[in-house]
Amino acid sequence: MAVKREGPTHRQRQALATKEQIARAARDLFATQGYVATTITAIAEAADIPAPTIYSAMGSKAAILLAIGTSIAGKLDPFGRHAEALAQADPAEGLRIVARLQRDQFEAMYDVIAVYQEAARTDPEIAQAIRTILGNRERAFRRHVEHIADHLVPGVSADDAVSMYAAFVLPEIYRTFVVERGWSNDKYEAWLAENLIRQLLSHPGR
Repeated sequence: MAVKREGPTHRQRQALATKEQIARAARDLFATQGYVATTITAIAEAADIPAPTIYSAMGSKAAILLAIGTSIAGKLDPFGRHAEALAQADPAEGLRIVARLQRDQFEAMYDVIAVYQEAARTDPEIAQAIRTILGNRERAFRRHVEHIADHLVPGVSADDAVSMYAAFVLPEIYRTFVVERGWSNDKYEAWLAENLIRQLLSHPGR
């Protein structure tokens, strides 16, 4: 009786390793040279992989950037962590989980987020991807806000709360505090959690 193979095949492992090698090279070049200035030829040279192989393995430059972002974001499990935040009996604790998620996203991929912003100015595919990402994030937080609606500051509507959240988590704020002014990621997370709690909750608690 034949034994069923478990896990990826050797060919599949090779293909995955090739994609990871391309992604590492592209991420470094995007961060140092910028999206517009980086070419597939440059990625091929940095990855030591022929350009035709890059096109066949991952596709266009936009596809490479999207694959990098999707891979990192997937490991952070944003949907699961938003669900965890919703499950908290203490609304302040739920907002702390949201703040930790946002901190983890910036810590893991701020360089990629910055490249997305640059690329969106010239690449419609990336611009659409950003709109989709922001839309998904806003819907997730709106569900959170509606879940804790009874705990919101009087006069603060769900729309107001979502708007404040969108402002607090702007990449530009993270860049100012952490990249430019040297805050630690712990300090940024604490600042974000404190502001979300105090601005949104009628009884912030501890």
